[in-house]
This record gives sequence, C-alpha cells and structure tokens, in this order.
Amino acid sequence: MGREVSESCIDSLLTVMVSTYCNRFYANKPELAARRIEAIGYQVGHQLSERYTMERPRFSDHLEAIKFICKDFWFELFKKQIDNLKTNHRGTFVLQDNRFCWLTRMSIDQSPENGTSEELSIMADNKAMQSMHLYFPCGIIRGALSNLGIPCAVSADISNLPACSFVIRIKA
Repeated sequence: MGREVSESCIDSLLTVMVSTYCNRFYANKPELAARRIEAIGYQVGHQLSERYTMERPRFSDHLEAIKFICKDFWFELFKKQIDNLKTNHRGTFVLQDNRFCWLTRMSIDQSPENGTSEELSIMADNKAMQSMHLYFPCGIIRGALSNLGIPCAVSADISNLPACSFVIRIKA
C-alpha cells in the first residue's frame, strides 16, 4: 500500500490503549473497556477494508470474503497469512494464527498448577490482560467484514500463546 507503520509502534500503541482503557478510563468496568477497545478496532478494520478492496469487485459469498480476510487482509496487516481456516458451512468460521504477532511479546507464566493463591491471582490477571489485547483485533475483523456487507460476531481464544483463534459467527 505504500505507507507502513513500524511493528514496535503498533505494539506500543496497543499496549498503551489497553492499559489506559482498563486501568484509567474504565478501571472498575472491564466490560466497558473491552467494548470500547473493540469499537476502536471496528473503526480501524472498516477503514482498512475499504482501502484494501477499493479496486476489487464485490465478493460473491461469505466464504470468498473470509478467504480475503485470511489471505490478503491479514497479509497487509501482519505480513503473513492466517495459518488455518475452518468452517462448519453454517456460518461459523475459525481463523487460526499460530504465531499472532501482538501476543508474541507477552509472557507465558509457567507456574505450577497448585500455586499459592497469590500466584493464581497473578495468573488470572495476566490471562485477563491478554484477553483484553484481543478485543482490538476482533474489532478489526468485525469491522472489515461489516464493510464487506457481512454482519458478524467475532471472539478470540488464546489457549496456547502466542497462538490465537478467532471465531467468526455470521449473523443471519
């Protein structure tokens, strides 16, 4: 596309945005922080999708649009394609990124299963913060698909860092 932003700048922006919304603006309301972060991602995804599809014909079906997200759109954002795409052919798609760059710098706590209550509390806080970082890319995907005429809900799962799965459910 011509103009690019340094990966470290985007990482810093995402970290500061999540931290500010979670610890400052909505310190006692994590669900509102999550909604706001996702809404910002939605705007970004909507505008990027507009830019990346400007000279393309409209997609004929949902699968074609999802493939565009997995290949071209993801490549423009992350310089790689989605590693795996699965569907149940009934409006649910799972996009798997085995090394999602926005999660690669997050620490993986290798604490034992039967840690102290303080260690378990810290682990829960880390998991919550990792989840907060995923509302932005979920919003990006939802915004991009909305721009393509596909209303959907997007959620994410991080069972094994830095791998990440995005689940897209098309709204009827």
